Amino acid sequence: MLATIALIGRPNVGKSTLFNRMIRRNQAITHDQPGVTRDRMYAVVRPTNEGRPYGLVDTGGMVPDGDGDFEREIMEQAKEAIGAAQAVLLVVDGREGLMPVDERVARDLRASGLPTMIVVNKVDGFEQEGLTAEFHALGMEMLSVSASHGYGVNEMMDRVEQFLDENGIESTEDDVEEDKQGLRIAMLGRPNAGKSSLINAMLGEHRMIVSDQAGTTRDSVDVTFDRQGKKYTFVDTAGVRRRTRITEDLEHFSIMKALKSSQKAQVAILVLDGTQALSHQDQRLIHFLDKEKTPFIVAVNKSDLITDKETLTELKEHFNKELAIVKHAPVVYTSAVTKAGLGAILPLAEKLFAECSLRVGTGQLNRIMQAVIDRHQPPLIKRRRAKFYYMTQADTMPPTFVFFVNDSKLILPSYARYMEGQVRKLVGLTMAPILIRFKGTHKKMLKK
Repeated sequence: MLATIALIGRPNVGKSTLFNRMIRRNQAITHDQPGVTRDRMYAVVRPTNEGRPYGLVDTGGMVPDGDGDFEREIMEQAKEAIGAAQAVLLVVDGREGLMPVDERVARDLRASGLPTMIVVNKVDGFEQEGLTAEFHALGMEMLSVSASHGYGVNEMMDRVEQFLDENGIESTEDDVEEDKQGLRIAMLGRPNAGKSSLINAMLGEHRMIVSDQAGTTRDSVDVTFDRQGKKYTFVDTAGVRRRTRITEDLEHFSIMKALKSSQKAQVAILVLDGTQALSHQDQRLIHFLDKEKTPFIVAVNKSDLITDKETLTELKEHFNKELAIVKHAPVVYTSAVTKAGLGAILPLAEKLFAECSLRVGTGQLNRIMQAVIDRHQPPLIKRRRAKFYYMTQADTMPPTFVFFVNDSKLILPSYARYMEGQVRKLVGLTMAPILIRFKGTHKKMLKK
């Protein structure tokens, strides 16, 4: 199996910056504010020297005596990461020096018997190596780096590989392929809609930190799991608020990353709070997903809180009306508490992804085009009527269809919607977003 190394340490010592440096991409959000990382984040390190790959887990800053909800949750997440790891890199801050928390965590790691190395971060060059002196008291092998500037990182990574070998920790490359992540599903929605709770409920474990406080999830976190012989990866994202309510640059970064995650995912799940009417921000998210042609499912969450049948009926009528602009998007009423509706999500996501991959033959498309035009001809525009010459499928993800016409300006938006509806119906695309384009050409093209 792929070996896993956990990055452990107190808040703001630079674990996420080191994580990004080691995996050679900016996956984790980094910020001067302590406590940015809360949930565990996993990635694969692929050494440039043809060394063996290994897994790397970024964790939240550990506060052993913290009495706040987040501190306790972060500690639990960190402990779970340690329990699943084969080795640990204990990251400390060279500028601040040895702290009591560092000593306590190091003592616990020694007691666990888990192979551990200390990484003294924020040592920006050889002339600052003296910052490491007091950390020798921890009695562990020590390396000094600057995760921000790259000083000592290559040497550290070479030593990590040797460290794995010396401790007999094997790492098999078979588990590294990207397709092992399976179908990627991004969870998108406003703060406190229940995205993390739904992921925990579907996994059957407390994988994501959950709180009534909005904004608990700050980064996009990948969680890969197996279900009935298939792999899936949930991407939990930060709650998306209205711009006027974004007061921190950290939250701005989180939101931008959430929107980018939805674009990169193969399927998105828009989580709505079923106890509230559709908000302006919900509508903005719907328009965003529709504009980007992102395949998505709507999960109306917290349905367990609505026990009155009449109220539930009114709720469904409300959402049916508000979601009329995206009639193709399937709607599921869910509850993270009772697990109602959760069994439908993965099969729907599979079906939706399959629709987005659909390819239709050119001959069939042109027969469809002719049938649609015969049923309802395009209207006259200043005594001119659009002539349709040819139709082809240009792409998938989303399915993209191009109509070649004499003049694209003769196609009214209402007729374009008619054509889209008919193509959906006759091709069998009930849930996938589709893109219809009209290209003007004065040359009649031969049908294939």
